[in-house]
Amino acid sequence: MTAGGQQRTCRDVAFRQQKWKSALSTQAKMPPCDFVPEKYESYPYERMQKIREQNIAPSLKTYYKRPLLLHQGHMQWLFDHEGRRYLDLLAGIVTVSVGHCHPKVTMATQKQLARLWHTTNIYMHPAIHEYAEKLTSLFPDPLKVVYLTNSGSEANDLAMFMARLHTRNFDIICLRGGYHGGSPYALGLTSLTSYKHGVANGFGCTTTMLPDVFRGPWGGSHCRDSPVQTVRKCSCTEGACLAKDQYIEQFKDTLNTSVPKTVAGFIAEPIQGVNGAVQYPRNFLKEAYQLIRERGGLCISDEVQTGFGRTGSHFWGFQTHGVVPDIVTLAKGIGNGFPMAGVVTTKEIASSLAQNLHFNTFGGNPLACVAGAAVLEAIEEDDLQKNSEDVGTYMLLELAKLRDKFEIVGDVRGKGLMIGVEMVTDKDSRRPLPAEEISQIWEDCKDMGVLIGRGGLYSQTFRIKPPMCITKRDVDFAVEVFRTALQRHVNKAAAK
Repeated sequence: MTAGGQQRTCRDVAFRQQKWKSALSTQAKMPPCDFVPEKYESYPYERMQKIREQNIAPSLKTYYKRPLLLHQGHMQWLFDHEGRRYLDLLAGIVTVSVGHCHPKVTMATQKQLARLWHTTNIYMHPAIHEYAEKLTSLFPDPLKVVYLTNSGSEANDLAMFMARLHTRNFDIICLRGGYHGGSPYALGLTSLTSYKHGVANGFGCTTTMLPDVFRGPWGGSHCRDSPVQTVRKCSCTEGACLAKDQYIEQFKDTLNTSVPKTVAGFIAEPIQGVNGAVQYPRNFLKEAYQLIRERGGLCISDEVQTGFGRTGSHFWGFQTHGVVPDIVTLAKGIGNGFPMAGVVTTKEIASSLAQNLHFNTFGGNPLACVAGAAVLEAIEEDDLQKNSEDVGTYMLLELAKLRDKFEIVGDVRGKGLMIGVEMVTDKDSRRPLPAEEISQIWEDCKDMGVLIGRGGLYSQTFRIKPPMCITKRDVDFAVEVFRTALQRHVNKAAAK
């Protein structure tokens, strides 16, 4: 494209963007972006809709009343088929870690595509060995062995299998509200009604009370490891957390009543993802791990959403709790959108799987390993862990101002760039805001150019987990868009 042609394209895109924005009145000004998307040349939107209805499984639902037809991505930005630009605050459901089409990852995979796409793991190839060394160097001892898979569900399946094989026990404890996958095996660990089907699942999986310091029975204003605390009053004394102690008592009650005297393990996300960035009281996981190990069980940290620097202060979510698990599961951001995942554990535990054959056709293939290595290099070179801490903290504090202004914003929580904003009818009752009202706020944000996710038991929490390359200028735009959508909701409610 000529320089003049590119300038005209940029002007055209800018004009269309302003036209779309005018539908809703907002002071928010979308930050500039010098990237120009290619012209969309695939099927018309209406044909895409028809194909969706006729040829794609109906369980694969779409977001928004008029689903987006996305065409191209660049770092924190997405472009639809009409050229409209969106700030992506969901990152492909917490998967695009370093940015859409990050040049380092793109170049590395393109180079590997021309060399070797796939070979079975019964042969050696450089990429898996180089990547395994890089990845495991980021874990504390004795977590130095990795088994590469294709998805987070598969990784959690394998972690369960390893725990049962190694301990020769069967029962696994999980937290209510947790999401660990939708495969038949992992579904037993997933404790959200919307993912449950009317078939038998969960044999050997026991849920225990979620230590949610906002919505749960106990919680205060100093409980969680976050720049923003709940607005609940705190009755704790110096050096003691009443909420943590009460939730640990519930955990003990589960161990004493619902499972045998020995268990295979306990799995938890360091911060719950699908359930809306729910955080536990400080030291809860540390004490829970100790109780599980006293019962002969292994502790599994599901880092599918919290890993790779997203929490900011640490590279892995479990480090924020001061614990070292026995097994760690990885996926999503590990490949920046490339389908790969993994289980990291000790050599002793990994050896339990070697008693018989266990084989994965695609796990650890050359292309995946090259993508994974490029992601690690991009995180380090772009200083994205530090960016997650700085920009995430800034965003949390800005969103907390909206919580203080709007009665319907019940809670703002999270760490780094893993953020939840829980919507309520009022702060005293903490009742979830009705779904149709949340949907309108959500739609308005999209119409103004900001894409966010939703989660929680009642789909009442906005999930904000963008690519880790997001800037403070982007945050200012996103927060102003959100403020506009909230004010519009309040004005409409007052006019009724």
